Amino acid sequence: MCGICGVVHPANSGRRADAAALERMRDTLFHRGPDGTGSHLAEQVGLGHRRLSIVDVAHGAQPMYSADRRYVLVYNGEIYNHPDLMRQLQSSGVNYTTHCDTETVLHLFERDRMKSIPQLRGMFAIGLWDAQQRELVLARDRFGVKPLYYVHGSDGSLWFASEIKALLAAGAVKPTLNRTALPDYLANHAPSGNETLFEGVMRLPPGHTLIWRDGAVTIERYWELPAGEKPHDGRSDADLVDEYRERFREAVRMRLMADVPLGMFLSGGIDSAAITAMMASLVSDPIRTFSVAFAEREANELHYARLVAGRYNTDHREIVVNPNDFWAAVPRLVWHEDEPMAHPSSVALNFVSRLAAAHVKVVLTGEGSDETLAGYNRYRVTIANLALGNAWESATPRALRSLVRGRVLALAPTGTAGRRLRRTFLAMPADLDALYFDN
Repeated sequence: MCGICGVVHPANSGRRADAAALERMRDTLFHRGPDGTGSHLAEQVGLGHRRLSIVDVAHGAQPMYSADRRYVLVYNGEIYNHPDLMRQLQSSGVNYTTHCDTETVLHLFERDRMKSIPQLRGMFAIGLWDAQQRELVLARDRFGVKPLYYVHGSDGSLWFASEIKALLAAGAVKPTLNRTALPDYLANHAPSGNETLFEGVMRLPPGHTLIWRDGAVTIERYWELPAGEKPHDGRSDADLVDEYRERFREAVRMRLMADVPLGMFLSGGIDSAAITAMMASLVSDPIRTFSVAFAEREANELHYARLVAGRYNTDHREIVVNPNDFWAAVPRLVWHEDEPMAHPSSVALNFVSRLAAAHVKVVLTGEGSDETLAGYNRYRVTIANLALGNAWESATPRALRSLVRGRVLALAPTGTAGRRLRRTFLAMPADLDALYFDN
């Protein structure tokens, strides 16, 4: 990862970008990019960058400028289709001075402006200044893998950064609790909308762009998850599995793009095991895998990770976190996360990251893939619930279902058995909203 930050003031505000404040913002993000640093400062605008070198290590310093100096780019992330985009741009006459994906983002924007963002396949947070139009463009990847926060001041000034603490370091806002976001945090482990727990600090939503011009901000969605089910095309389950396997292989292959050593976080679950298996088929050297567990027996799943590591002959390393290690790490990790920690797994992830950092610079993980690989029992239960519910609704009149539903809710026993019964099709409508999303 890298760290990006910046500030822009309206021309009529009488304010100039503060070099010292920009430096504080940038260097607050040192842990995101220890390999290099850079800044751009010009009257009302300042951009900062901390670099973690992954592709074209020797080059690709940021901020990066277009040849005519019209555009200035700071960027955090990795564009997995960079090689394809680079070939397209070169075939159209674009000359490259590096081999890094940062230059691809810059050239693509020069050519296609805002239409370039949907062409990027990867994880990214982008800050780009157009000196000719006096516009600042911010963009965030489709699923929000890379963070991007901003503060829009009352005078039209805009500050942005990869982490909230950089905005506080610049004095963009005072660290005041946003009480309106607190119920959302308590219910969902994090504010689920655009607000944060800091008053005045907003997050750019995933799949969105922000354009700042003359103090005014325009936010637009460039991508959203397609809604509704696609009609069944008649293919067999075997054909669908084959297609999934090929898409999965391509996704893993693209993420192996790096000019530095890379590894894999291996939990032993279906998601990380599947990625490890696919990596093993795509690389010749042994994969470097890293696992973590808590000292308590019931929270230790290293056995499963070792089975996968042995099966694919990986270069495997482990770390075990005891209670003293856990509690000693919490204060520092709260600082890193900018908001109260909602998941104990964050602590374990920090420890395995530190272990991996001693051996590799990039890792693949199974984060977020549980839904596609159905790695938890709740998916099997939901499918059974839906099937039984549809049959139940087809075979019985609505009045009878309403009577049974009322009886289930009124007479179900207390404890685990009653709680589970109230989560079935007998007590709830047979649809995904009721039986999964709200269940």
